[in-house]
Formats: sequence, C-alpha cells, structure tokens
Amino acid sequence: MNQIDITKLSANVVDLWMNRWLLLTAGTMDDCNMMTVAWGSIGCIWAMPFAQAVVRPQRHTLGYMEKSDSFTLCAFPEKYRKDLGTLGSISGRDGDKLAKTRLTLKPSSVVSAPCYNEADLIFECRKIYFQDMDPAGFVDKSIDDNYQAKDYHRIYFGEIVAAFGDE
Repeated sequence: MNQIDITKLSANVVDLWMNRWLLLTAGTMDDCNMMTVAWGSIGCIWAMPFAQAVVRPQRHTLGYMEKSDSFTLCAFPEKYRKDLGTLGSISGRDGDKLAKTRLTLKPSSVVSAPCYNEADLIFECRKIYFQDMDPAGFVDKSIDDNYQAKDYHRIYFGEIVAAFGDE
C-alpha cells in the first residue's frame, strides 16, 4: 500500500460512501470500536483536507469518538463486504465483533486510532470539530424521515493527516 498525497487524491467519493461503505474506527490498538458508515464526505475545509463522518447517539462507537483525538476511515475490496455488514449490524457492547470477521487491526502511521491490514484505502484523521445535527436546519423537510426516533447524528470532522491506498 502506497502513501497518497491527499491534495492529489482522485477518487469517486460518492461511490465510496454510497456503494463501497467505509469502516470508521476510534480508540487505540488496545481498546477500540468500529462501525460501518455510508454517510459522510471528503473534501477541504479551513485550508485542510478533511473527512466527515456521522454517528448516531445510540451507537457504541460514539463513546470512542468522544474520548478519542483521532479516527480512521478504511475502504476494503468487495470480498470483505459481508465483514462490513457484520461490523455495521452488531454492537461492540455485546462482545468482540471484530472476531466475527476476517479483518485484522494494525497500527496507523500517525494517529492513535488503528486501521486494517485488509484495507485498500486508509484515511488517518485528527479530530478537529464536532456538532450535533440540528433538524431546524433541514431545508428539505423530507430529510427528517431518516430520523423516526429523532436520534440525530453527531457530525465529526477530521483533518486527513495521512492517507494510503492501492492504485
């Protein structure tokens, strides 16, 4: 896996989020939690490359995001799709969900949050901002249909401090 100059990244980011999904991980090698995410963005804000991910308040990963100064977002080849489904549907509160997959942790190069040996794209992110989603800002009121339980996401922005990928 090669290091990517994030300022030169060329990727189909809509496909990455909507169809490939990403694995969000926060914590440390010794104590982390992960969840599959399909909503977010990658871009530039405050003159920094960033990734933005959202986490609902009931997710176990939220506590890890709150106490961590970093997170990773990893994409995987299609053969790991079932593993991503497992990690998105089982709570880490109930045990070691990673053990139910073929994925294995490895230390990140810059941040404390780990990444994965099997990933083909890794974004290492330093947490720089968070905010709770406010439904008063929904110009398109149909967006609220995604929140039947009124469990609005917390939005996290992370400066992408390192990126790795396969061609």
